[in-house]
Amino acid sequence: MKSKHSNIEYPEVRMRDVASSLWQGMSKSWVMMLAILFGIGGANAFEIVIPLYYKKFFDTLLLPESKAELSPQLVHIILFILLLNGAGWVCWRIGSYAIIRVQARSMATLRQQAYDRLLHHSYSFFANNFTGALVQRVGRYARAFERITDRITWDILPLIVRISGAVIITAYIFPMLATIIFGWVVLYMAVNVVYSRWRLKYNLQMVEADSRTTAVLADTITNQNNIDIFSQHAYEQKYFKEVTDDQAKITFRNWGVGQVLDAMQAALIVLMEFAIFYLLIHYWEQGPVMVGTFIMVQLYVLGLGKRLWDFGRIIRDAYEGYADAKEMVEIMKLPYEIKDVPAAVPLHVSGGEIVFSDVSFAFNQTREVLQNINFTIKAGEKIALVGPSGAGKTTFVRLLLRFYDVTSGKILIDGQNIRYATLETLRNKVSLVPQDPLLFHRTIMENIRYGKPSATEAEVMEAARLAHCDEFINALPKQYETYVGERGIKLSGGERQRVAIARAILKNAPILVLDEATSSLDSHSEALIQDALDTLMKGKTVVVVAHRLSTIRKMDRIAVLKDGAIIEEGTHDDLTKQNGSLYAKLWDLQAGGFLREED
Repeated sequence: MKSKHSNIEYPEVRMRDVASSLWQGMSKSWVMMLAILFGIGGANAFEIVIPLYYKKFFDTLLLPESKAELSPQLVHIILFILLLNGAGWVCWRIGSYAIIRVQARSMATLRQQAYDRLLHHSYSFFANNFTGALVQRVGRYARAFERITDRITWDILPLIVRISGAVIITAYIFPMLATIIFGWVVLYMAVNVVYSRWRLKYNLQMVEADSRTTAVLADTITNQNNIDIFSQHAYEQKYFKEVTDDQAKITFRNWGVGQVLDAMQAALIVLMEFAIFYLLIHYWEQGPVMVGTFIMVQLYVLGLGKRLWDFGRIIRDAYEGYADAKEMVEIMKLPYEIKDVPAAVPLHVSGGEIVFSDVSFAFNQTREVLQNINFTIKAGEKIALVGPSGAGKTTFVRLLLRFYDVTSGKILIDGQNIRYATLETLRNKVSLVPQDPLLFHRTIMENIRYGKPSATEAEVMEAARLAHCDEFINALPKQYETYVGERGIKLSGGERQRVAIARAILKNAPILVLDEATSSLDSHSEALIQDALDTLMKGKTVVVVAHRLSTIRKMDRIAVLKDGAIIEEGTHDDLTKQNGSLYAKLWDLQAGGFLREED
């Protein structure tokens, strides 16, 4: 099934897949589940027996004996009712404790289960999904478990016990009455199940509409600065209104369909009460029915009516819970696009030689980005990738990190095909400083230490000093314990870039990739960072992706990409001397600005 709001083909998910996934969250709590059965089941069993004693109580009241003679019997009956209620109270407490224990632990397990599975999806998966929608799916997955288990525990289990008890007890007294009750229950439940299954498509539409509203809201909040810059508040308000209006229509239709079922249920309950009391009047005329019987049956009928009325909501909640969980289960069943092959081995890097051998790459087999790339980067060599926008420079880097897999050909590091190396060891051997680094909403210390979790504070501070982060960190009130905000929004672009460089310095991987690593810096900051990068690049294989040609003049070799192919190679001096070369044209386009000033 293809998502309406992404290019991802999700696998088909059935109810048994959702049930199996949810079961994994609670399967280790079997002792508590037994306690739930004992507690909730036992409490309802005691409550089913109590109407028999109320029947006996009222029948005793009508006996011809004196009040003095009847009083001890009545006290004995109500004491027994008290005992049954006390036993039921104990069972309710046991069951209640067990269910909250199971739900709390299982919901945590399910969230972790969803998070673990989500975290290892590929770069393209996250590029094709709204962040807000994914966050909501994880939350609804856990809440779906809570909703479904609540209904099973507090509604379905008591309903089974009460139906069984009412039918057995009435069958012992009036078999015909038991038959009517049982037939009514079966009809009532069948109508609910069939109608609710038919209504499921509306539940799924409502969940999808809710996900879309959340996704649009998250996307808009993320781009709030763009809205201000382009003064598009009116457009975004109109767009969001269209989305919420569509959700309102779907919700109204779903709830309206539910009202029809409510009307059918109410009619069945009224007819049931009439039929049972009509039959009891017939028995009363013949003599075997006393006042206590009317009271007992009334308690059973009212109790079953209330429980069966809730049954419609049970089914609806079960299907809505299924719909809520289904979206997350689709993601969990979606095969990883990028993953370790079965025989994957750790990558060992001694020199850092990188070889692209006949490498081609295309998105969805239709949009070719790289074509038959044959390119070798020697161990310790520093090369630069330049070219016009869309030439394939960033894709080149993402293939090296296996954010994507090559369509054909292979990439070797020190003679090892990265396709057969574990992702963890591959990415541990490569440091990436991206053009627009994103930080966690954590402290500066934590963000830098992310490059090497075992690093000491002294090592983190040294990396920060080499990246010239200490200049702005020391000016902050809480210094290294300063929280940087979501995506690092509290820091300037240059400050975020320097934190990312400090993280790469701390990681100290043998292969370094700089994707426009100084593009966000002013001239002063760039000069400082360039010194740090010169130190960082020593003894490493370096790949620099750059539009600002001033950052790559010291590279050992420059590769020029155009339309997915390498069309020129050489040093800066060699390429600028070639008449008509693309690199020379790019250089001339930029030479009128800061490049000449640097010269």
